[in-house]
Amino acid sequence: MSSVYGGQGRVCVDLETTGGSALHHRIIEIGVVESDPDGAVREWSTLVHPGVRIPNAIVSFTGITDDMVAKAPRFEDIYRELLARLAGRIFVAHNARFDYGFIRAELTRLGVRYRSKVLCTVKLSRRLFPSHPRHHLDALIERHGLICDARHRALGDARVVHELLSLWEREVSKDVLAPAVAELMQEAVLPAHLSADLLDDLPELPGVYRFFGEADVLLYVGKSRNLRKRVLEHFAATHRSDAEQRLAVLVRRVTWAEMAGDIGALLVESRTVKAERPLYNRQLRQAAQHYTIRVEGAASEPIKVTVVAVDSLDEISVGEHYGLYRDERSALRALEAMARAHQLCAKALGTEVGAAGGACFAYQLKRCKGVCLGEESPLLHGIRVRMALSSIKLPPWPYLGRILLVETDWRGQQDCHVLDRWRYLGTVQDPADAAGLDGKAVPFDVDVYRLLKRVLSTLKGVRIIEVDRA
Repeated sequence: MSSVYGGQGRVCVDLETTGGSALHHRIIEIGVVESDPDGAVREWSTLVHPGVRIPNAIVSFTGITDDMVAKAPRFEDIYRELLARLAGRIFVAHNARFDYGFIRAELTRLGVRYRSKVLCTVKLSRRLFPSHPRHHLDALIERHGLICDARHRALGDARVVHELLSLWEREVSKDVLAPAVAELMQEAVLPAHLSADLLDDLPELPGVYRFFGEADVLLYVGKSRNLRKRVLEHFAATHRSDAEQRLAVLVRRVTWAEMAGDIGALLVESRTVKAERPLYNRQLRQAAQHYTIRVEGAASEPIKVTVVAVDSLDEISVGEHYGLYRDERSALRALEAMARAHQLCAKALGTEVGAAGGACFAYQLKRCKGVCLGEESPLLHGIRVRMALSSIKLPPWPYLGRILLVETDWRGQQDCHVLDRWRYLGTVQDPADAAGLDGKAVPFDVDVYRLLKRVLSTLKGVRIIEVDRA
């Protein structure tokens, strides 16, 4: 074992917590299995009083109740013993950045600094067994025939992590295991002007990050399914472009917000870039006005066709709207092309100006069926216009009103994205908080519309809660 880990011992750690964010939630149980280079093994575990109530979802998941932790020590009462067990050993856990981040956050609140080499058994399993599709703890327990007598309890899961490593040390060639471990524990290098704590604090979770420069000027906003990986890529030795290299030199501070999933990260990124206008964002920064083709008139009435700005509409779902265009000219050109392709009347569509009662130019070329001269019924012409536009019709909002689009991650963190009429109103963790979000001032955003249209057509990995019902 010692040669695989460079002569260091290791400590397998598992935590149970009140939630998924190290910034906002607290530890309720710690389990530790220590392994020395000589093979000696020791175990230790304790419940921890978190100072807050344990959410019902966590109680159901772990079985740990408020009564169980009522007389347990607080973290400040046990941190010295925990540090003694961690000292000088490689920190090992399943989804290691989660457990490592929680312990560092708790210690930081006490003014205590802690850093260690970190090894994640999820990543190691993927590296050693790339042909297997799943590497969560239950899958590894089943695959390797392990027994866990206390699943979702800290010591029980820490024992499983210890047994996994012991098994791999026995059954995987050292020539394969040692370089895999070394590569996974290799630390990235940050520019000198950034704190080394960033390497430990960045979570391997979805979210949105911000780069700030001198005088705290916002330089860039980005999103990623893995915040740690993406942020560190900005500072890698090889850059994809000169612009990214210049950005890396300018960054003085990094902040981030964790999200439960990629959809929330995309929504928050889009809103943040448009609202805060970072210097180095290009694609999302310009909240350009878009236009659409609007058709008014019942089936039994002559229609009226106009090009309107999308954000001038109270609701994109009211009436009939066709296509999205970056400027008014593009929308008019699309109408003209449709008229030529379907022998429609440009005067009736409003794209050609002429004397009332006179023929349009296309009629003279026998490319209009004569609604401009009364030779075709306006009702029939209106039907043909709707048929010609049908392939680009914007779908109506498929719900009665507001909905919650709920994402839940492996930690159990839940984000409820509040949506209404293709608009993103905000994100809450408690569905009851959705009532406090006012959507009246939220403009229509084409990027959000396109994202929601795709997401709502599949509903993959999310669930819907309808807030407004008849």
